[in-house]
Amino acid sequence: MNPFQSLAEYEKFVYTLAQQFGAIRSSTLVLARRGRGLAILSGDRLSVYELLTWDAGSLLIQNYSYEVWQNAEKIYWYDPQPHPDDPHLAITHPHHKHVLPNIKHNRIPAPGLRFDEPNLPLLIEEIEKNLR
Repeated sequence: MNPFQSLAEYEKFVYTLAQQFGAIRSSTLVLARRGRGLAILSGDRLSVYELLTWDAGSLLIQNYSYEVWQNAEKIYWYDPQPHPDDPHLAITHPHHKHVLPNIKHNRIPAPGLRFDEPNLPLLIEEIEKNLR
């Protein structure tokens, strides 16, 4: 269940991530309202794109793309674009991760990603783990 009932609650969460995760040195995340019930969250390094709605009484992620960069190389990304021809992705459909080598076509399941809960903590924890 999504802990955020409003855009204001999610905005506070986004802008205080550095206080919750010690590995975050700085953040370029910006949450921009795009109408009465729509907002877009974007940022760099961990490139974040979330299309958000909240009119239904709970904040939902309608679409997303998360890219992780190391220096100038994209090392993996997540998206919910359906791939019904790839049966091993069915376990987390439509959520999946693109990984090296052949990052565009090499996809693996992405457990934990959701539309009805924030994905940022999972992504940040994954990055922190990989930095160790």
